[in-house]
Amino acid sequence: MTSGYLSEREARFLMAAAALAPAQGKNLEIGSFKGRSTVGLAYVTRELGLGTVVAVDPHTSPATTDPDLRGKTSSYDDFVANLRTAGVFERVEIQRVYSHELVREWKDSIRFLWIDGDHTYEGAKADLDMFKPYLVDGAIVAMHDVLGTFEGALRVFVEEVLDSDDFGPAGFSGSIGWAQYRPRDGKAARFRRRRRLLAVPARRLIPIARRADRGLHGWNKFLYKLWRPLAPHGDVNLKYLAAVTS
Repeated sequence: MTSGYLSEREARFLMAAAALAPAQGKNLEIGSFKGRSTVGLAYVTRELGLGTVVAVDPHTSPATTDPDLRGKTSSYDDFVANLRTAGVFERVEIQRVYSHELVREWKDSIRFLWIDGDHTYEGAKADLDMFKPYLVDGAIVAMHDVLGTFEGALRVFVEEVLDSDDFGPAGFSGSIGWAQYRPRDGKAARFRRRRRLLAVPARRLIPIARRADRGLHGWNKFLYKLWRPLAPHGDVNLKYLAAVTS
């Protein structure tokens, strides 16, 4: 199995969401590390004829975009090797740059956007802001480590996605937060109500995540265990996902 920080549940969801996004355009992954999510996305888009995966990551270490590589200066060689081993190398358009560099020349519509790069508030917000104008109606946006101890990614998902009428159906799977881009009807009561319900426990987790740099213990740990289960984040029913995003 390709190394990485994506859980099995999250990988299954990611592949399903990419398969079911009812839109035409590019599949963009921001943050690849050693390719665990890239392999899954490339496999499903290849099998269903949904185009290639554009994978942007500078593959530098140490960096806010990559975990520590314990002395190595780059995850790139492992990334390429993993793509080749999985047989999907030809299905990935590798962009070894930062997302803010890629967007300067970006012109394509996006059907699926996976954000797993810089988890700071500024970084996660910039990734969403930069590529949101290229989302086509019906595209799916997914962000990693939203339900966790990364305040930045969580806050961006709550404030820029769940609080926005540009998005319709939304939910969580593992630590992933996802939503469908539907500016035409995102303000509909059925969508707005669901997003607001999801935002209640997620918003409560923001100050908890802010304090998590000192560790999850004591009262902070109690609050985390109280609020996180109230944000439904189990396996997503594929029939439900297909129905709400169609």
